[in-house]
Amino acid sequence: MHADLGGRQRRDVSARLEEARGLALAIGLDVVETGVWRVRQSRPAALFGSGQVEEIGALVAQAEAELVVVDNNLTPVQQSNLEKAWSAKVIDRTGLILEIFGERAATAEGRLQVELAHLDYQAGRLVRSWTHLERQRGGFGFLGGPGETQIEADRRMIRDRMARIRRELDQVTRTRGLHRARRQRAPWPVIALVGYTNAGKSTLFNRLTGADVMAQDMLFATLDPTMRQISLPGIDKAILSDTVGFVSDLPHQLIAAFRATLEEVLSADLILHVRDIAHPDTEAQKADVLDVLADLGAAPADEDGSAGKAEAPDAAHEGAGPVAPIIEIWNKADLIEDPERLAAVRARAEQEGNVAIVSALTGEGVDALRRMLSDILAKGHRRYEITLDGGNGAALAWLHAHGDVLLEEHDTSGETATVHVSVRIAPADHERFLRLHGG
Repeated sequence: MHADLGGRQRRDVSARLEEARGLALAIGLDVVETGVWRVRQSRPAALFGSGQVEEIGALVAQAEAELVVVDNNLTPVQQSNLEKAWSAKVIDRTGLILEIFGERAATAEGRLQVELAHLDYQAGRLVRSWTHLERQRGGFGFLGGPGETQIEADRRMIRDRMARIRRELDQVTRTRGLHRARRQRAPWPVIALVGYTNAGKSTLFNRLTGADVMAQDMLFATLDPTMRQISLPGIDKAILSDTVGFVSDLPHQLIAAFRATLEEVLSADLILHVRDIAHPDTEAQKADVLDVLADLGAAPADEDGSAGKAEAPDAAHEGAGPVAPIIEIWNKADLIEDPERLAAVRARAEQEGNVAIVSALTGEGVDALRRMLSDILAKGHRRYEITLDGGNGAALAWLHAHGDVLLEEHDTSGETATVHVSVRIAPADHERFLRLHGG
């Protein structure tokens, strides 16, 4: 059920309702009824007007529904009152997304992040969640003292658990920082995939890497970040990172909890914003993704919203420098059946530049995407003339692996054999070469 509060909205309410239905299906719920109710003004007691509450209640009773999902954010009081009125369990949009994340998180880190977000969400809803709140229990002093109410004890337990999880996630953050520093010392560029949930990121990830990451036509099929190496023309090795999909009104608890994971985007050399270009709400989805990137400090700097460079937040990323450029991948082109619409999409992509049109499912446009990525990453490469000892095969192999060797001349006329190499390579890689092999 969705309450249309009016005002200026990015997407049509019917599209919003269909997305809510998709979220419910993603967690295995059986959706028997959906609807949109126009609400002129949000009611503090129940969000909906009294007549609407009765009308929805009749539908709930008729369908014998055990759960009602309200595709809005509810206060604890609104949630409690609606449950009493409808005699059914009620969850809001934030609660539904948290349930999906809780079911899908596969790694220990992911489960900790979801639990932290869920506890933060539940902390303010104990007044609704517990039926024994008026009871009092005695204590031994160290548990809060005699007369501590059950709700106070429960809230304290939640705070303590959240504190422990934050300490564990702080360790995760430090470990990720070490891994990022190690990758930055390595010669391989890092490419991060971001995008709206179900835009096809994991399918594209599998197409580029040959991996077998879970990729389904389902919202939030991927939660845990995955990294694999890929080969690009002229670039022997790059690291591709798949991240959790974004969604409109992504709960702030999740953004906070997953910050350590999402900040992997900030350390990338290139950010690929994967869009479902066939979706009718593709522009609204793009705006939602950019909102989350802005919260992380990786939003485009251009006022028109086009991809560009953004400065990392001062506090969280002091000294991190500019964030990587963002290019758009317009995916699912195979789903655009109207030739005129497809031609218009291609013309627009050519006009905007730094846009690749692909079908990750069929592979169409993926080779052109590889060339584009190679060209962008190689931009700024310079030509260097390097002379090596003839027996230094490791240094020669390194140059072949990480640069574009234009000329290789072996000289055996002197007392010591030498190899003269003319190579086009990034300045940073040239510095790494000098640190590793001298010169």
